[in-house]
Amino acid sequence: MNDAVRTQIDELVSKNKVVLFMKGSRHFPQCGFSATVVQILEGYGTKYETVNVLSSPEMREGIKEYSSWPTIPQLYVDGKFVGGCDIVRELESNGELGKLLGAERSPRAEKAAATPATVNLSNEARDAILEAQKEAAGDPLRVVIGPRWEYDLYFDAKQDGDVVVDAGGVTVVFDRESAERAGELSIAFVAKQGFRVESSKAPPRVRPMGAKELKQLLADGAKLMLLDVRPDGERALASIPGHTPLTPDVVEDLGELPEGTKVVVYCHHGHRSMSVAQQLVLRGVAGVHNLDGGIEAYSEIDPTIPRY
Repeated sequence: MNDAVRTQIDELVSKNKVVLFMKGSRHFPQCGFSATVVQILEGYGTKYETVNVLSSPEMREGIKEYSSWPTIPQLYVDGKFVGGCDIVRELESNGELGKLLGAERSPRAEKAAATPATVNLSNEARDAILEAQKEAAGDPLRVVIGPRWEYDLYFDAKQDGDVVVDAGGVTVVFDRESAERAGELSIAFVAKQGFRVESSKAPPRVRPMGAKELKQLLADGAKLMLLDVRPDGERALASIPGHTPLTPDVVEDLGELPEGTKVVVYCHHGHRSMSVAQQLVLRGVAGVHNLDGGIEAYSEIDPTIPRY
């Protein structure tokens, strides 16, 4: 580490009561561990500074040498190194972090931490979890929800500070940050694809839709806008009845669809349509779905659709 970087770190940890060296910023963490520490600090309402180590290779390696600690994030309080994500979580759970910060968790954070999530399991998901749990020594199902609503499911022993939910005979545990993001959580299981998790608090995003589900919705006459993003030549080879070719005029009209309408976008294999679907979400279109596997997958359950 060169002298300039050491001097910069010295100034940061000495001039700020609380400083977090992290990946990304407090408003846009770029790793789950950094996001977890940010969420914990936000819960105390204390003032703190962040340093994005990704903006400087010298800073990223320098802070590891400075603290003799190999990972990021790293928290300093009153000029002293506290630790990384796991240590911060432990200190938070046993009450020591508040003493270091000279602050208490805000009422909003305490309320969120005390409010259990609601977990709804499909029958298939419940059966799959109970079967897998037999090999996990009976540990509960842990659900981790990242800052961008990335979901992770695995079996793990209950930890101090966990939020525990009984989901119809299946015990589900969350860390506090995940519980706050969970809201009303739905967990389904799709054969050959695995678990699908959705949170009522998640921001708008593209949702997957299987070919069987789409066919049933079409048969039921559900409120549906089926958009084909392929060029005319491909549509001439094969198309799903009831589709609408995607044009600029159609995109403008999507905002006027009746509430609750599902917008399902498809192409040949599902890759081009995913890109279009993501753009529609960014434009504020609600209820956007991408057809898994595209028309190729749909033709497998509807032999009247030619394959090409």
